[in-house]
Amino acid sequence: MDVPFWVWAATILAIVAMLVVDYLGHVRTPHAPTLRESARWSVAYVVIALLFGCLVWAVWGPVYGGEYFAGYITEKSLSVDNLFVFVLIMASFRVPREFQQKVLLVGITVALVLRTVFILVGAALIENFSWVFYLFGLFLVWTAISQIRAGTSHDEEFRENAVLRLTRRFLPTSSSYAGDRLTTRVDGKLHITPMLIVMLAIGSADILFAVDSIPAIFGLTQETYLVFTANAFSLLGLRQLFFLIDGLLDRLVYLNYGLGVILAFIGAKLVIHALHTNEVPFINGGEHITAVPEISTPVSLGVILVTLTVTTVASLLRDRAVNRAKDKVDQLG
Repeated sequence: MDVPFWVWAATILAIVAMLVVDYLGHVRTPHAPTLRESARWSVAYVVIALLFGCLVWAVWGPVYGGEYFAGYITEKSLSVDNLFVFVLIMASFRVPREFQQKVLLVGITVALVLRTVFILVGAALIENFSWVFYLFGLFLVWTAISQIRAGTSHDEEFRENAVLRLTRRFLPTSSSYAGDRLTTRVDGKLHITPMLIVMLAIGSADILFAVDSIPAIFGLTQETYLVFTANAFSLLGLRQLFFLIDGLLDRLVYLNYGLGVILAFIGAKLVIHALHTNEVPFINGGEHITAVPEISTPVSLGVILVTLTVTTVASLLRDRAVNRAKDKVDQLG
């Protein structure tokens, strides 16, 4: 896939422009977005991402177009799982509703920068060390098992990571918010506010999210441009998606199972690809292993879509059944 420098530049400029619109148009005046506002902007970002995919399809062909869509859908589904953690962080720090947009947007900006670094590192590793596919594949299978073991539980308490603990240790922190400011003065001394701490929490938490999402998308495409754009577009609409489905997250009780299946599938796909490009001396004498055919992009896209559909429908049906059972108990009581 040949991507000229000017295309990279134009793409990055467009992404920065969308971030600027968010900063100046949405979070400049603190407010809690309405459901209608969140839905309108969520749809807008999804449409932009889909139109971009159509452009990739038209310019570079259906193979790369399919890889982009598979990567985007996977990253979007993984980002929904990340929202559970964001909800825990917001609740743990008791972030006022009107300031949550700013917290999320800054966190997403940090996440975008961090993921870009991870993508570049991952691309360099893949280009120079084909055995990395084995590591990525096995790691995704292990992550899939962890997701499935987590099951329907999303009620774990948020625990501060090392970044936050070190920040609190070395920087004086105020006990209360000062509007949406990051610093304030207490008894004449400069303190950081919980607003800065929660932004660091959102941003640093994404380091963990990137650990499974970056290998996952490299399992669907090795084109750096597609990996970057799929990640960027999935993150850009995350703030609006948070407010849109905040009240629906608890209903997606089978999401972990669905994500586990997807990650395990991509992990297996990576291992198969690693076998086809094998150069590891102690595996088949360093010779390629092609007995098992590689999984095509259309098959990957189909598995991802079917898994997400079944997971969502099953979750909603279970939620409906639980509500009906509760109603019957209330009537009998």
